Amino acid sequence: MPSRPAPAAGDLAPLLPADPSAIAGYRLLGRLGAGGMGVVYLGRTDAGELAAVKVTLADRAERTDFRSRFRREVEAARRVVSPWAVPVLGADPDAPEPWLATAFVPGPSLGEAVLAHGPLPERGLRILGGAVARALAAVHAAGLVHRDVKPANVLLAVDGPRLIDFGIARAADPAGETALTGTDMVVGTPGFLAPEQAEARTEDVGPASDVFALGCLLAYAATGRPPFGTGAVDALMYRTVHDEPDLAGVPDGLLPLLRGCLAKDPAARPTAEQLAGRLAEDTPGAAADWLPAPVVRTIAERSARMLALPDIDPTSTPAAAPPAGPGRRRFLLLAGGAGLLAAGGGTWLALRDDGGNGGTEGKRPAPPPKARKWTIGVQADLSGPGKAVGQAQERGVRLAVEAFNSRADKPFTLDVKVSDDRGDQHRGAAAARVLTSDPDVLGIIGPSHDYTGYAALPAYDEARLPVLTVSAGYNLLTNPGLGQGLSVVRLCSRHNYAALYLAYHVLAKSPRPVTRPGLLQDRTDENYSWQYVVGASIGFKGSGVLPHPRVVPAGAKRLERVLGEMVDAGIDAYLHAGLAPSAVRAAKTLDALGFTGMRITGQHVYGDEFLRGAGAAAEGWVVGAPVVPPGIRKQAAAFVAAHRARFGTDPAPYAGEAYDAVTLLAGEVAKAFKGGRRPDRTTLPGLLRKATHKGIMGEYGFVEDGNLTGVGTFLYTVRNGRYEPMDWAPSAPPTPKGTPKPASAPQGT
Repeated sequence: MPSRPAPAAGDLAPLLPADPSAIAGYRLLGRLGAGGMGVVYLGRTDAGELAAVKVTLADRAERTDFRSRFRREVEAARRVVSPWAVPVLGADPDAPEPWLATAFVPGPSLGEAVLAHGPLPERGLRILGGAVARALAAVHAAGLVHRDVKPANVLLAVDGPRLIDFGIARAADPAGETALTGTDMVVGTPGFLAPEQAEARTEDVGPASDVFALGCLLAYAATGRPPFGTGAVDALMYRTVHDEPDLAGVPDGLLPLLRGCLAKDPAARPTAEQLAGRLAEDTPGAAADWLPAPVVRTIAERSARMLALPDIDPTSTPAAAPPAGPGRRRFLLLAGGAGLLAAGGGTWLALRDDGGNGGTEGKRPAPPPKARKWTIGVQADLSGPGKAVGQAQERGVRLAVEAFNSRADKPFTLDVKVSDDRGDQHRGAAAARVLTSDPDVLGIIGPSHDYTGYAALPAYDEARLPVLTVSAGYNLLTNPGLGQGLSVVRLCSRHNYAALYLAYHVLAKSPRPVTRPGLLQDRTDENYSWQYVVGASIGFKGSGVLPHPRVVPAGAKRLERVLGEMVDAGIDAYLHAGLAPSAVRAAKTLDALGFTGMRITGQHVYGDEFLRGAGAAAEGWVVGAPVVPPGIRKQAAAFVAAHRARFGTDPAPYAGEAYDAVTLLAGEVAKAFKGGRRPDRTTLPGLLRKATHKGIMGEYGFVEDGNLTGVGTFLYTVRNGRYEPMDWAPSAPPTPKGTPKPASAPQGT
């Protein structure tokens, strides 16, 4: 029997039996999304008008501070009158379950559109900026500051953009209302906030702060990247306050305007009203020629699906809703509102119909109990620059699924569904939606790459679908403080922790006492290298050793000269925070300089490229990575034999870890399996984070935020042109006698 087609992006999830059929005057047609705070429904009035209806869970509503915050959001949104801001259609903050209804827009967010289709042309940028500036002018005229202007909070309709989300808006004069956040708390989204917000200077946060954020938003829309880069929150904050924005690629005609918006001094920025006047070359029209054609097609396709909505949902009351009037099609195509989704931390985040299942049981009815066949998803780079790692993980997943299905006592059978992101972060979100929109997918192994994983986070966070990664160590993949990575379970170390353990190894195992270790940061992959430098610095400084850090630009320019200066400065160990190409050059240079101290590096150097490129100069280097050689694990003998029989080769790195990820996930699903029905997949991340697992590659446990306990970094030394296994990196610095404390590794021996 052919498989059912997966729902397209923008489809609705069906109402659950416990859902109401109507709220106030809105007949509910389906679920747009769900989160820890509540549910967002698509509602329709008797006149055919669509609305996003956000309903807060009763237990949240019982909290006085939460109800106050909800009431403030409603009041703020009602005070803003602009065709470019989402209008409030109705609300009741005092209901047992408070609700808020806003007009619904079927189009994507600016962030989604740029990720999928690239930057906007100059005319589109001017219309985008002019409309959002007018919306902000209305916000400021109402005595408010939005405080969270970012790509996710701007929805695209054919007649222009709409600014949404007034969940953290507040009075421009902080003394004019009771603050619900601390005075030393940073409010907003790093990368899209002003210096005064980054430094939590509450008294300086005002309308000019929104203008700075709009400048960041326009720079992102023009180039496809935030003007202060990406990475760890504190790095973003530092760059926002101290560095100049990266505006390479911004059209020349917009450069002076954006530089004015991004002035560090709030007084030097234009007002939102002045900005709107300077951007207004023309106004958007119904032809939507201000948007790239692929974005217009996305809006049209989603609008068409909204037009095909049934009149009566299965949980609706018998009375059918009256048909929409003749203007309904135009209303859908030119809708000017937005859906809202409750997220953690009291901040309301934008929700679009972007193909995620919204944290529900899926957009189609679950298969009947007798089927008992569900799917493990794989998101990986299978055809791009990191395909070796992605393909190894896919093979490990397939072997684990085959092993599970061969069990005589299996409670259900498993299948595999693969989504290739090609290692391209711009494809990360789309690759994730292929899996999150399929209700038969119970969990995902991957992503295999840091930045495709980060791009996929919005889809996974919305779906609350468990995501188990064995190779993505980017720290922001799990960040509950920002409401990110809420369903991620990481079976590998974060990069900064991996570097911490490498520093401990240097201190414990260097043949001579280390007093001046050199740290070199290659900014080709700035987030990875920065995390390594920070982690290693903490490890050394915590032991009373002051490191000697240096930075080289992307492409490792001046690398050889900088290394010479470091050796001349007397470094007695060397940690390389960079990728394989610069590590090859570093190995050859240090060898030529006669440097004899310990040389160590991390995950993104581990592989054949370093061995081949550095040749004899690689001898003696120590490399840490979150993988264990299967050949040294007696528990993996059957896996190694099965891999040879199935694929004709020994397992490549990360295959065994992916195998363990599947057995962990399948085991938790089997425990939750009851009565022949699939467990609610949104509950699985919590179960997995509490689980411990003895796999073929070792033992795994997790902390509350989904990160691995213990070390998770295995060490190799290069001997005779090969990686020779050593042991787990130590979990603590050496004792005063020079003996390292026992490693608290997540994997056993």
